[in-house]
Amino acid sequence: MGNCCSDVGGGMTAIGGTAPSTSTSNQNDAADWYFKSHGIHGIFSQIELSFSATSLRDRDVFSKSDPMVVVYIQERDGAFTEVFRTEVVLNSLNPTWITKYTITYQFEIVQILLFRVFDIDTQFHNVEVKMLKLEEQQSLGEASCALSEIVSKPNRSLILDLVQREESVPSTHSQHQGKLTVHAEECFSSKNTAEMTLKCLNLESKDLFSKSDPFLVISKVVESGMSIPVCKTEVSKNDLNPTWKPVFLNIQQVGSKDSPLVIECFNFNSNGKHDLIGKVQKSLADLEKLHTGREGENLFLPTPVGHDNQNKALKSKLFVEKYSETVQYTFLDYLAAGFELNFMVAIDFTASNGNPRLPDSLHYIDPSGRLNAYQKAIYEVGEVLQFYDADKHFPAWGFGARPIDGPVSHCFNLNGSSNYCEVEGIRGIMMAYTSALFNVSLAGPTLFGHVINRAAMIASQSLANDAKKYFVLLIITVANFALGWGNN
Repeated sequence: MGNCCSDVGGGMTAIGGTAPSTSTSNQNDAADWYFKSHGIHGIFSQIELSFSATSLRDRDVFSKSDPMVVVYIQERDGAFTEVFRTEVVLNSLNPTWITKYTITYQFEIVQILLFRVFDIDTQFHNVEVKMLKLEEQQSLGEASCALSEIVSKPNRSLILDLVQREESVPSTHSQHQGKLTVHAEECFSSKNTAEMTLKCLNLESKDLFSKSDPFLVISKVVESGMSIPVCKTEVSKNDLNPTWKPVFLNIQQVGSKDSPLVIECFNFNSNGKHDLIGKVQKSLADLEKLHTGREGENLFLPTPVGHDNQNKALKSKLFVEKYSETVQYTFLDYLAAGFELNFMVAIDFTASNGNPRLPDSLHYIDPSGRLNAYQKAIYEVGEVLQFYDADKHFPAWGFGARPIDGPVSHCFNLNGSSNYCEVEGIRGIMMAYTSALFNVSLAGPTLFGHVINRAAMIASQSLANDAKKYFVLLIITVANFALGWGNN
Protein backbone atom coordinates (compact mmCIF):
# COMPACT_ATOMS: atom_id res chain seq x y z
CA MET A 1 0.00 0.00 0.00
CA GLY A 2 3.00 2.32 -0.28
CA ASN A 3 4.81 4.33 2.38
CA CYS A 4 3.09 5.69 5.50
CA CYS A 5 4.77 9.08 5.79
CA SER A 6 1.73 11.10 4.72
CA ASP A 7 -1.43 11.95 6.66
CA VAL A 8 -3.30 8.72 5.93
CA GLY A 9 -6.21 9.57 8.24
CA GLY A 10 -6.70 12.95 6.62
CA GLY A 11 -6.47 11.49 3.15
CA MET A 12 -9.22 8.98 3.89
CA THR A 13 -11.80 11.53 5.10
CA ALA A 14 -14.60 12.96 3.02
CA ILE A 15 -14.45 16.44 1.56
CA GLY A 16 -17.80 18.17 1.23
CA GLY A 17 -19.27 19.54 -1.92
CA THR A 18 -19.58 23.26 -1.45
CA ALA A 19 -17.17 25.58 -3.19
CA PRO A 20 -14.84 27.54 -0.87
CA SER A 21 -15.92 31.01 0.11
CA THR A 22 -14.25 33.94 -1.60
CA SER A 23 -13.78 35.56 1.79
CA THR A 24 -11.96 33.59 4.46
CA SER A 25 -11.00 36.21 6.99
CA ASN A 26 -12.59 36.27 10.43
CA GLN A 27 -14.62 33.11 9.92
CA ASN A 28 -15.03 30.28 12.34
CA ASP A 29 -13.21 27.42 10.61
CA ALA A 30 -15.17 24.66 12.37
CA ALA A 31 -18.56 26.20 11.54
CA ASP A 32 -17.44 26.97 7.99
CA TRP A 33 -16.33 23.36 7.50
CA TYR A 34 -19.69 22.05 8.74
CA PHE A 35 -21.56 24.35 6.37
CA LYS A 36 -19.42 23.42 3.38
CA SER A 37 -19.63 19.67 4.01
CA HIS A 38 -23.45 19.91 4.05
CA GLY A 39 -23.83 22.16 1.04
CA ILE A 40 -24.96 25.04 3.22
CA HIS A 41 -24.01 28.68 2.82
CA GLY A 42 -22.72 30.05 6.11
CA ILE A 43 -23.37 33.39 7.78
CA PHE A 44 -21.43 35.24 5.15
CA SER A 45 -22.94 36.17 1.80
CA GLN A 46 -22.21 38.16 -1.33
CA ILE A 47 -24.35 41.29 -1.19
CA GLU A 48 -25.07 43.68 -4.05
CA LEU A 49 -25.80 47.27 -3.00
CA SER A 50 -27.92 49.61 -5.13
CA PHE A 51 -28.23 53.35 -4.64
CA SER A 52 -30.83 56.05 -5.21
CA ALA A 53 -31.35 59.52 -3.77
CA THR A 54 -34.08 62.11 -3.36
CA SER A 55 -34.11 65.89 -2.87
CA LEU A 56 -30.40 66.40 -3.47
CA ARG A 57 -29.03 69.89 -3.22
CA ASP A 58 -28.71 71.71 -6.57
CA ARG A 59 -25.16 73.01 -6.91
CA ASP A 60 -25.33 73.96 -10.61
CA VAL A 61 -26.40 77.39 -11.90
CA PHE A 62 -27.97 76.64 -15.28
CA SER A 63 -28.85 72.97 -14.75
CA LYS A 64 -29.35 70.43 -12.02
CA SER A 65 -26.56 68.61 -10.17
CA ASP A 66 -24.77 65.66 -11.80
CA PRO A 67 -24.40 63.27 -8.83
CA MET A 68 -22.11 60.31 -8.23
CA VAL A 69 -21.84 58.08 -5.12
CA VAL A 70 -18.48 57.09 -3.66
CA VAL A 71 -18.38 54.24 -1.15
CA TYR A 72 -15.78 53.87 1.61
CA ILE A 73 -15.28 51.05 4.12
CA GLN A 74 -13.82 51.49 7.59
CA GLU A 75 -10.60 49.60 8.23
CA ARG A 76 -9.51 48.17 11.58
CA ASP A 77 -7.51 51.28 12.39
CA GLY A 78 -10.64 53.42 11.98
CA ALA A 79 -9.57 54.98 8.68
CA PHE A 80 -11.91 54.87 5.67
CA THR A 81 -10.74 53.43 2.35
CA GLU A 82 -12.49 54.14 -0.94
CA VAL A 83 -13.80 50.93 -2.54
CA PHE A 84 -16.35 51.92 -5.19
CA ARG A 85 -17.79 54.65 -7.42
CA THR A 86 -21.09 54.71 -9.29
CA GLU A 87 -21.59 56.27 -12.69
CA VAL A 88 -22.51 59.96 -12.98
CA VAL A 89 -26.24 60.68 -13.44
CA LEU A 90 -26.71 63.89 -15.43
CA ASN A 91 -29.10 66.68 -14.36
CA SER A 92 -30.92 64.89 -11.56
CA LEU A 93 -31.79 65.72 -7.96
CA ASN A 94 -33.56 62.36 -7.58
CA PRO A 95 -31.09 59.96 -9.22
CA THR A 96 -31.12 56.17 -9.39
CA TRP A 97 -27.70 54.76 -10.14
CA ILE A 98 -27.31 51.63 -12.26
CA THR A 99 -23.85 50.53 -11.14
CA LYS A 100 -23.93 48.16 -8.15
CA TYR A 101 -21.38 47.56 -5.40
CA THR A 102 -20.72 43.94 -4.36
CA ILE A 103 -19.45 43.27 -0.84
CA THR A 104 -19.08 40.15 1.30
CA TYR A 105 -21.41 40.43 4.28
CA GLN A 106 -20.03 38.80 7.44
CA PHE A 107 -22.33 38.43 10.43
CA GLU A 108 -19.63 38.49 13.10
CA ILE A 109 -18.05 41.76 11.92
CA VAL A 110 -19.48 45.27 12.17
CA GLN A 111 -18.80 46.57 8.66
CA ILE A 112 -19.07 50.36 8.67
CA LEU A 113 -19.72 51.99 5.29
CA LEU A 114 -19.46 55.67 4.40
CA PHE A 115 -21.31 57.08 1.37
CA ARG A 116 -20.36 60.43 -0.13
CA VAL A 117 -22.32 62.04 -2.93
CA PHE A 118 -20.54 64.46 -5.27
CA ASP A 119 -21.73 66.82 -7.99
CA ILE A 120 -19.40 66.23 -10.93
CA ASP A 121 -18.43 69.42 -12.72
CA THR A 122 -19.40 69.62 -16.40
CA GLN A 123 -15.79 69.91 -17.56
CA PHE A 124 -15.12 66.38 -16.21
CA HIS A 125 -18.06 64.59 -17.85
CA ASN A 126 -15.82 62.89 -20.40
CA VAL A 127 -13.42 61.59 -17.73
CA GLU A 128 -13.78 58.01 -16.46
CA VAL A 129 -15.24 58.04 -12.96
CA LYS A 130 -12.26 56.18 -11.50
CA MET A 131 -9.97 58.96 -12.79
CA LEU A 132 -11.94 61.82 -11.26
CA LYS A 133 -10.21 63.83 -8.54
CA LEU A 134 -12.78 64.13 -5.77
CA GLU A 135 -11.20 67.26 -4.31
CA GLU A 136 -12.14 69.04 -7.56
CA GLN A 137 -15.85 68.13 -7.20
CA GLN A 138 -18.55 69.63 -5.01
CA SER A 139 -19.89 67.62 -2.11
CA LEU A 140 -23.63 67.00 -1.96
CA GLY A 141 -23.48 65.34 1.44
CA GLU A 142 -22.52 62.12 3.15
CA ALA A 143 -23.98 59.40 5.35
CA SER A 144 -22.70 56.29 7.11
CA CYS A 145 -24.14 53.08 8.52
CA ALA A 146 -23.25 49.49 9.31
CA LEU A 147 -23.94 46.91 6.61
CA SER A 148 -25.92 45.04 9.30
CA GLU A 149 -28.38 47.94 9.48
CA ILE A 150 -29.22 47.48 5.80
CA VAL A 151 -29.57 43.69 5.64
CA SER A 152 -31.57 43.53 8.88
CA LYS A 153 -34.36 45.68 7.41
CA PRO A 154 -37.37 43.58 6.30
CA ASN A 155 -37.14 45.03 2.77
CA ARG A 156 -33.32 45.33 2.93
CA SER A 157 -33.53 49.06 2.17
CA LEU A 158 -32.18 51.77 4.44
CA ILE A 159 -32.88 55.48 3.99
CA LEU A 160 -30.09 57.73 5.24
CA ASP A 161 -30.07 61.49 5.74
CA LEU A 162 -27.26 63.11 3.82
CA VAL A 163 -25.44 65.77 5.82
CA GLN A 164 -22.92 68.36 4.81
CA ARG A 165 -19.99 68.38 7.20
CA GLU A 166 -18.09 71.59 6.94
CA GLU A 167 -14.60 71.56 8.43
CA SER A 168 -15.20 74.96 10.01
CA VAL A 169 -18.23 73.86 12.07
CA PRO A 170 -18.81 70.97 14.47
CA SER A 171 -20.61 67.89 13.11
CA THR A 172 -23.53 68.71 15.41
CA HIS A 173 -24.33 71.62 13.08
CA SER A 174 -24.52 69.43 9.98
CA GLN A 175 -27.15 70.45 7.45
CA HIS A 176 -29.48 67.97 5.74
CA GLN A 177 -28.82 67.58 2.03
CA GLY A 178 -31.47 65.11 0.88
CA LYS A 179 -31.76 61.37 1.41
CA LEU A 180 -29.79 58.39 0.13
CA THR A 181 -31.45 54.98 -0.13
CA VAL A 182 -29.22 51.91 -0.03
CA HIS A 183 -30.80 48.60 -1.03
CA ALA A 184 -29.18 45.17 -0.54
CA GLU A 185 -29.74 42.01 -2.59
CA GLU A 186 -28.14 38.65 -1.88
CA CYS A 187 -26.25 37.26 -4.88
CA PHE A 188 -27.47 33.73 -5.55
CA SER A 189 -28.40 31.85 -8.69
CA SER A 190 -29.49 28.77 -6.77
CA LYS A 191 -29.98 27.83 -3.14
CA ASN A 192 -30.95 24.24 -3.91
CA THR A 193 -28.74 21.46 -2.58
CA ALA A 194 -28.87 17.83 -3.67
CA GLU A 195 -28.22 15.16 -1.04
CA MET A 196 -27.20 11.72 -2.33
CA THR A 197 -26.26 8.39 -0.83
CA LEU A 198 -24.16 6.41 -3.31
CA LYS A 199 -23.15 2.77 -3.31
CA CYS A 200 -21.30 0.37 -5.60
CA LEU A 201 -21.63 -3.36 -6.15
CA ASN A 202 -19.10 -5.92 -7.42
CA LEU A 203 -16.06 -3.64 -7.41
CA GLU A 204 -12.82 -5.14 -8.66
CA SER A 205 -10.19 -5.86 -6.01
CA LYS A 206 -7.00 -3.94 -6.69
CA ASP A 207 -5.01 -5.15 -3.64
CA LEU A 208 -3.04 -8.37 -3.56
CA PHE A 209 -3.77 -9.62 -0.06
CA SER A 210 -7.01 -7.79 0.75
CA LYS A 211 -10.04 -6.18 -0.83
CA SER A 212 -10.01 -2.67 -2.27
CA ASP A 213 -10.40 0.45 -0.12
CA PRO A 214 -12.73 2.43 -2.42
CA PHE A 215 -13.75 6.09 -2.39
CA LEU A 216 -15.54 8.32 -4.89
CA VAL A 217 -14.45 11.63 -6.41
CA ILE A 218 -17.16 13.74 -8.05
CA SER A 219 -16.02 16.33 -10.59
CA LYS A 220 -17.82 18.86 -12.76
CA VAL A 221 -16.97 19.16 -16.46
CA VAL A 222 -16.28 22.73 -17.58
CA GLU A 223 -16.58 24.13 -21.13
CA SER A 224 -12.98 23.27 -21.99
CA GLY A 225 -13.72 19.62 -21.21
CA MET A 226 -11.53 19.62 -18.11
CA SER A 227 -12.84 17.94 -14.95
CA ILE A 228 -12.71 19.93 -11.70
CA PRO A 229 -13.18 17.93 -8.46
CA VAL A 230 -15.89 19.28 -6.17
CA CYS A 231 -16.52 16.44 -3.71
CA LYS A 232 -14.87 13.30 -2.28
CA THR A 233 -16.39 10.58 -0.12
CA GLU A 234 -14.66 8.90 2.78
CA VAL A 235 -12.68 5.69 2.14
CA SER A 236 -14.60 2.47 2.75
CA LYS A 237 -11.90 0.07 3.94
CA ASN A 238 -11.67 -3.50 2.63
CA ASP A 239 -15.06 -3.37 0.89
CA LEU A 240 -16.13 -4.37 -2.65
CA ASN A 241 -19.79 -3.40 -2.07
CA PRO A 242 -19.46 -0.06 -0.28
CA THR A 243 -22.18 2.39 0.70
CA TRP A 244 -20.75 5.82 1.49
CA LYS A 245 -22.06 8.51 3.78
CA PRO A 246 -24.36 11.10 2.14
CA VAL A 247 -22.74 13.75 -0.06
CA PHE A 248 -24.15 17.25 -0.59
CA LEU A 249 -23.82 19.20 -3.83
CA ASN A 250 -25.05 22.75 -4.27
CA ILE A 251 -26.75 23.05 -7.67
CA GLN A 252 -25.11 26.43 -8.27
CA GLN A 253 -21.73 24.86 -7.63
CA VAL A 254 -22.06 22.29 -10.43
CA GLY A 255 -23.81 24.65 -12.85
CA SER A 256 -27.25 23.06 -13.22
CA LYS A 257 -29.03 19.75 -12.81
CA ASP A 258 -28.21 18.93 -16.44
CA SER A 259 -24.49 19.76 -16.22
CA PRO A 260 -22.27 16.68 -16.70
CA LEU A 261 -20.56 15.20 -13.66
CA VAL A 262 -17.80 12.60 -13.63
CA ILE A 263 -17.96 10.13 -10.74
CA GLU A 264 -14.72 8.21 -10.34
CA CYS A 265 -14.17 5.25 -8.00
CA PHE A 266 -10.59 4.84 -6.73
CA ASN A 267 -8.78 2.34 -4.57
CA PHE A 268 -7.02 4.28 -1.82
CA ASN A 269 -3.22 4.02 -1.51
CA SER A 270 -1.35 5.86 1.22
CA ASN A 271 1.38 6.88 -1.23
CA GLY A 272 -1.18 8.99 -3.08
CA LYS A 273 -1.11 6.85 -6.26
CA HIS A 274 -4.72 5.72 -6.13
CA ASP A 275 -5.92 3.04 -8.57
CA LEU A 276 -8.87 3.92 -10.80
CA ILE A 277 -11.46 1.15 -10.39
CA GLY A 278 -13.98 2.70 -12.78
CA LYS A 279 -16.10 5.73 -13.47
CA VAL A 280 -19.39 7.04 -14.90
CA GLN A 281 -20.49 10.37 -16.36
CA LYS A 282 -23.94 11.51 -15.30
CA SER A 283 -25.76 14.74 -14.48
CA LEU A 284 -27.71 15.28 -11.26
CA ALA A 285 -30.88 14.78 -13.30
CA ASP A 286 -29.52 11.40 -14.48
CA LEU A 287 -28.62 10.38 -10.94
CA GLU A 288 -32.12 11.31 -9.76
CA LYS A 289 -33.55 9.02 -12.48
CA LEU A 290 -31.29 6.17 -11.35
CA HIS A 291 -32.66 6.57 -7.84
CA THR A 292 -36.28 6.73 -9.02
CA GLY A 293 -35.89 3.68 -11.26
CA ARG A 294 -33.88 1.71 -8.69
CA GLU A 295 -31.37 1.03 -11.46
CA GLY A 296 -27.60 0.82 -11.42
CA GLU A 297 -25.12 2.25 -13.93
CA ASN A 298 -22.16 0.16 -15.07
CA LEU A 299 -18.76 1.68 -14.36
CA PHE A 300 -16.34 1.85 -17.26
CA LEU A 301 -12.60 2.20 -17.76
CA PRO A 302 -11.10 4.29 -20.57
CA THR A 303 -9.05 2.24 -23.03
CA PRO A 304 -6.12 3.46 -25.12
CA VAL A 305 -7.07 5.56 -28.12
CA GLY A 306 -7.10 3.51 -31.33
CA HIS A 307 -9.21 0.62 -30.05
CA ASP A 308 -12.69 0.17 -31.46
CA ASN A 309 -14.20 0.63 -28.00
CA GLN A 310 -12.61 3.49 -26.09
CA ASN A 311 -14.55 2.65 -22.94
CA LYS A 312 -14.43 -0.78 -21.37
CA ALA A 313 -17.69 -1.60 -19.60
CA LEU A 314 -17.32 -3.29 -16.21
CA LYS A 315 -19.55 -5.53 -14.13
CA SER A 316 -19.26 -3.05 -11.27
CA LYS A 317 -22.30 -0.81 -10.86
CA LEU A 318 -23.08 2.51 -9.20
CA PHE A 319 -26.42 2.91 -7.42
CA VAL A 320 -28.09 6.00 -5.98
CA GLU A 321 -29.62 4.80 -2.72
CA LYS A 322 -31.03 8.20 -1.79
CA TYR A 323 -31.62 11.42 -3.70
CA SER A 324 -33.34 14.55 -2.37
CA GLU A 325 -33.19 18.28 -2.94
CA THR A 326 -33.64 20.97 -0.34
CA VAL A 327 -33.53 24.75 -0.29
CA GLN A 328 -30.71 25.95 1.96
CA TYR A 329 -31.96 29.22 3.42
CA THR A 330 -29.33 31.74 4.39
CA PHE A 331 -29.12 33.91 7.48
CA LEU A 332 -30.35 36.86 5.43
CA ASP A 333 -33.43 34.88 4.35
CA TYR A 334 -34.40 34.47 7.99
CA LEU A 335 -33.93 38.20 8.60
CA ALA A 336 -36.08 39.02 5.57
CA ALA A 337 -38.80 36.73 6.97
CA GLY A 338 -38.93 38.81 10.14
CA PHE A 339 -36.69 36.89 12.52
CA GLU A 340 -34.87 38.83 15.25
CA LEU A 341 -31.92 38.10 17.46
CA ASN A 342 -32.54 39.01 21.10
CA PHE A 343 -29.40 39.67 23.12
CA MET A 344 -29.19 38.92 26.86
CA VAL A 345 -26.16 39.23 29.12
CA ALA A 346 -25.20 37.88 32.55
CA ILE A 347 -22.06 39.08 34.37
CA ASP A 348 -19.98 37.29 36.99
CA PHE A 349 -19.72 39.34 40.21
CA THR A 350 -17.98 36.68 42.30
CA ALA A 351 -15.03 37.58 44.51
CA SER A 352 -12.66 35.55 42.29
CA ASN A 353 -12.57 38.57 39.96
CA GLY A 354 -10.61 40.58 42.52
CA ASN A 355 -11.31 43.83 44.33
CA PRO A 356 -12.88 46.23 41.75
CA ARG A 357 -10.99 49.14 43.31
CA LEU A 358 -7.61 47.61 42.46
CA PRO A 359 -6.05 47.75 38.96
CA ASP A 360 -5.43 43.97 38.87
CA SER A 361 -9.17 43.22 39.17
CA LEU A 362 -11.14 42.13 36.10
CA HIS A 363 -13.82 44.60 37.26
CA TYR A 364 -11.49 47.59 37.64
CA ILE A 365 -12.95 50.75 36.06
CA ASP A 366 -9.99 52.59 34.58
CA PRO A 367 -10.32 56.40 35.00
CA SER A 368 -8.62 56.80 31.60
CA GLY A 369 -11.60 55.16 29.91
CA ARG A 370 -9.79 51.98 28.96
CA LEU A 371 -12.27 49.10 28.93
CA ASN A 372 -11.84 46.18 31.31
CA ALA A 373 -12.33 42.55 30.19
CA TYR A 374 -16.05 42.55 30.99
CA GLN A 375 -16.72 45.83 29.22
CA LYS A 376 -14.84 44.59 26.14
CA ALA A 377 -16.93 41.41 26.00
CA ILE A 378 -20.19 43.37 26.35
CA TYR A 379 -19.17 45.84 23.67
CA GLU A 380 -17.70 43.41 21.14
CA VAL A 381 -20.60 40.93 21.23
CA GLY A 382 -23.34 43.49 21.75
CA GLU A 383 -22.04 45.71 18.96
CA VAL A 384 -22.61 42.88 16.48
CA LEU A 385 -25.99 41.68 17.77
CA GLN A 386 -27.67 45.01 18.47
CA PHE A 387 -28.54 45.62 14.82
CA TYR A 388 -30.75 42.52 14.73
CA ASP A 389 -32.91 43.50 17.73
CA ALA A 390 -35.67 45.94 16.78
CA ASP A 391 -36.26 47.61 20.16
CA LYS A 392 -32.67 47.25 21.45
CA HIS A 393 -33.96 46.52 24.97
CA PHE A 394 -31.61 43.93 26.46
CA PRO A 395 -32.16 41.82 29.61
CA ALA A 396 -29.04 42.17 31.78
CA TRP A 397 -28.26 40.32 35.00
CA GLY A 398 -25.49 39.83 37.50
CA PHE A 399 -24.74 36.76 39.61
CA GLY A 400 -22.56 35.77 42.53
CA ALA A 401 -22.85 39.03 44.50
CA ARG A 402 -24.53 40.33 47.64
CA PRO A 403 -26.74 43.39 47.02
CA ILE A 404 -26.84 45.99 49.79
CA ASP A 405 -28.58 44.58 52.88
CA GLY A 406 -29.41 41.32 51.16
CA PRO A 407 -28.25 37.70 50.77
CA VAL A 408 -26.03 36.46 47.94
CA SER A 409 -27.95 36.46 44.66
CA HIS A 410 -27.21 34.27 41.66
CA CYS A 411 -29.46 36.29 39.37
CA PHE A 412 -30.16 39.97 40.05
CA ASN A 413 -31.22 42.70 37.65
CA LEU A 414 -28.19 44.70 36.62
CA ASN A 415 -30.18 47.95 36.51
CA GLY A 416 -31.04 47.65 40.23
CA SER A 417 -34.78 47.29 39.59
CA SER A 418 -36.78 44.61 41.36
CA ASN A 419 -39.44 44.56 38.63
CA TYR A 420 -37.79 44.57 35.22
CA CYS A 421 -34.42 43.44 33.86
CA GLU A 422 -34.09 45.28 30.56
CA VAL A 423 -31.77 48.15 29.75
CA GLU A 424 -31.67 50.23 26.60
CA GLY A 425 -28.84 49.60 24.15
CA ILE A 426 -25.23 48.63 24.70
CA ARG A 427 -24.67 51.94 26.46
CA GLY A 428 -27.42 50.97 28.90
CA ILE A 429 -25.68 47.68 29.71
CA MET A 430 -22.39 49.51 30.27
CA MET A 431 -23.96 52.05 32.60
CA ALA A 432 -25.92 49.42 34.56
CA TYR A 433 -22.76 47.30 34.93
CA THR A 434 -20.72 50.24 36.27
CA SER A 435 -23.52 51.22 38.64
CA ALA A 436 -23.86 47.66 39.96
CA LEU A 437 -20.16 47.56 40.89
CA PHE A 438 -20.82 50.32 43.43
CA ASN A 439 -24.00 48.76 44.82
CA VAL A 440 -23.08 45.11 45.42
CA SER A 441 -20.41 43.20 47.30
CA LEU A 442 -18.57 40.50 45.38
CA ALA A 443 -19.26 37.07 46.86
CA GLY A 444 -19.77 33.58 45.43
CA PRO A 445 -19.89 30.76 44.48
CA THR A 446 -20.02 30.82 40.65
CA LEU A 447 -23.41 29.38 39.67
CA PHE A 448 -24.94 29.75 36.19
CA GLY A 449 -28.19 27.85 36.68
CA HIS A 450 -30.33 30.74 37.87
CA VAL A 451 -29.54 33.09 34.94
CA ILE A 452 -29.87 30.25 32.42
CA ASN A 453 -33.31 29.40 33.82
CA ARG A 454 -34.37 33.06 33.71
CA ALA A 455 -33.23 33.42 30.10
CA ALA A 456 -34.87 30.13 29.12
CA MET A 457 -38.15 31.31 30.65
CA ILE A 458 -38.11 34.48 28.50
CA ALA A 459 -37.34 32.39 25.40
CA SER A 460 -40.13 29.91 26.19
CA GLN A 461 -42.65 32.74 26.62
CA SER A 462 -41.65 34.03 23.19
CA LEU A 463 -42.12 30.53 21.74
CA ALA A 464 -45.57 30.29 23.30
CA ASN A 465 -46.50 33.56 21.58
CA ASP A 466 -45.21 32.18 18.25
CA ALA A 467 -42.70 35.02 17.95
CA LYS A 468 -39.92 34.78 15.37
CA LYS A 469 -37.02 35.28 17.74
CA TYR A 470 -33.67 33.70 18.50
CA PHE A 471 -32.27 34.43 21.96
CA VAL A 472 -28.56 34.71 22.68
CA LEU A 473 -27.40 34.68 26.30
CA LEU A 474 -23.85 35.89 26.83
CA ILE A 475 -22.50 34.73 30.21
CA ILE A 476 -19.31 36.63 31.01
CA THR A 477 -17.13 34.96 33.61
CA VAL A 478 -13.45 34.06 33.94
CA ALA A 479 -13.99 31.88 30.82
CA ASN A 480 -16.45 33.57 28.42
CA PHE A 481 -19.11 31.54 26.65
CA ALA A 482 -22.53 32.02 25.04
CA LEU A 483 -25.77 30.07 24.88
CA GLY A 484 -28.55 30.37 22.30
CA TRP A 485 -32.21 29.39 22.02
CA GLY A 486 -34.29 29.69 18.90
CA ASN A 487 -37.77 29.08 17.61
CA ASN A 488 -39.03 29.09 14.05
